[in-house]
Amino acid sequence: MSKVIEKLEKLGYSLPAPIKPVASYVPALKIGNLVYTSGHLPIKNGKIAFEGEIGGLYSSIEVGAEAAKLCLLNTLSSINALIGDLDKIIQVVKLTGYVKSAQQFYSQPVVINGASDLLIEIFGPEIGSHTRAAIGVNELPLNSSVELDLIVQVSD
Repeated sequence: MSKVIEKLEKLGYSLPAPIKPVASYVPALKIGNLVYTSGHLPIKNGKIAFEGEIGGLYSSIEVGAEAAKLCLLNTLSSINALIGDLDKIIQVVKLTGYVKSAQQFYSQPVVINGASDLLIEIFGPEIGSHTRAAIGVNELPLNSSVELDLIVQVSD
């Protein structure tokens, strides 16, 4: 079993089945030794698990962080489907996170920390530390609260 999968399970997570694209794109693409992913949503059991804006009356930063974690798990699932083994990841390069934000909500970085912190827990600081952008937006596909994309470097 993959060391990364074992680590996920030890942390109480499991890698979901890869999510099928909801439009005309591929979930992940390998160019040289880099894997680029499309935006991944917090989909669980075929449905958006976290909908609506973060930072308003009904969704807290903690809810957003959980959505970011689920987006990350879906993203890692797509990478795993493409390269066959998450142990081939030698560096997480960049994470971009989009948060459907209530007006005057400025804690997008804290929401995206849900995914960033999990990456470091899974891969350790040497491989899991990454560059990042955390962006607040008005709308996301399917009324999702968070969307993530990732770039990773892989071994041959």
